[in-house]
Amino acid sequence: MENLLTPELEALRYIQYKAQDRIGYITLNRPDKRNALNADVITELKQAFEFAEDDEETKVIVLRSAGDVFCAGADLAYIQELQGYGYTDNLEDSTHLMQLFHQIYTLKKVVIAQVQGHALAGGCGLAAICDLSFAVPEAKFGYTEVKIGFLPAIVSVFLLRKIGESRTKQLLLTGDPVSAQAALDMGLITFLAPKEELAANVHTFAQRLCRENSGQSMEVTKEMLAHLPELDLEEGLRYAAQRNAEARGSEDCRKGIAAFLSKEKIGW
Repeated sequence: MENLLTPELEALRYIQYKAQDRIGYITLNRPDKRNALNADVITELKQAFEFAEDDEETKVIVLRSAGDVFCAGADLAYIQELQGYGYTDNLEDSTHLMQLFHQIYTLKKVVIAQVQGHALAGGCGLAAICDLSFAVPEAKFGYTEVKIGFLPAIVSVFLLRKIGESRTKQLLLTGDPVSAQAALDMGLITFLAPKEELAANVHTFAQRLCRENSGQSMEVTKEMLAHLPELDLEEGLRYAAQRNAEARGSEDCRKGIAAFLSKEKIGW
């Protein structure tokens, strides 16, 4: 079943959204510009993720792109425009991208990146910020900002959490793209899939999450994992114990345990 979109989403120029089989597909649709980012694209992505988070037809979200490139980072016209910005305008623009990354990272629903081609600079940031990711072996991943005198600043906050200091330094200080296999080995992405099987593998995986996992449990687990790195050991353990106790009293937990004890299949 596909859902009806709001007039705001129907009017989007660069992003497409549909919900099908309980999966919300957010598609970057600027193949002629290698799905490059600018302020309008970021605005539309934020709108699409906000809609998907509240969409009752959607349990898991897939971020994907049209064409041969997942996302090439900022487009040239956008970069040229930034040359005329002062500090205040640049801070506002940087905050715009920061809000998108934070939105995806803290979204209540699991977000899967479907990477069918190269993901560079801000595009690599988009792929990395997703909870899980599938990529084709031919894809390249990298943060090339230092090669043009820029900083991969915002994504560094998330990369340090995701892959650690050593790997983050390797990627951000060299600016050298790495293969999909290398990205997998360092934990930047989650799975590899042949190009002809990518969409089917993502669909099958997302359907398994929808069918086998409690949406409430995935939401709270994602929230917990985002919050734990901010806490010291004792605070983290107390927080985890509190969430554990809260989960035991939830409707989903009662339903799941009852089905488990009676050896019945759980229908999520």
